[in-house]
Amino acid sequence: MSKDTRLVYSTETGRINTTEPEPARDKGDGIVRIRRETSGRKGKGVTTISGLDMNNDSLKQLAKQLKQLCGTGGSVKDGIIEIQGDHREKIREALTQQGHTVKLAGG
Repeated sequence: MSKDTRLVYSTETGRINTTEPEPARDKGDGIVRIRRETSGRKGKGVTTISGLDMNNDSLKQLAKQLKQLCGTGGSVKDGIIEIQGDHREKIREALTQQGHTVKLAGG
């Protein structure tokens, strides 16, 4: 390429939106599933909560409440709440009190 044909700066596209929309998730069957997982985590167990029909902000708020209840860390990834450690019984009781239908899934 010669110097004259290289694009240095362009205002053609305008401002670029860097925020991504929330990915669409399945509605599911209305049952919240709590399972303990260790795969892909170097043997460290986490409790995963899936099947909640909430937006990301509500999931983050619920995750914060559950982390405080269990006294541990965690995160929200792809619509699934992950809480560090095995806290299935505590989480089941808390979600049942909030009116969710809960099942313990997996081992």
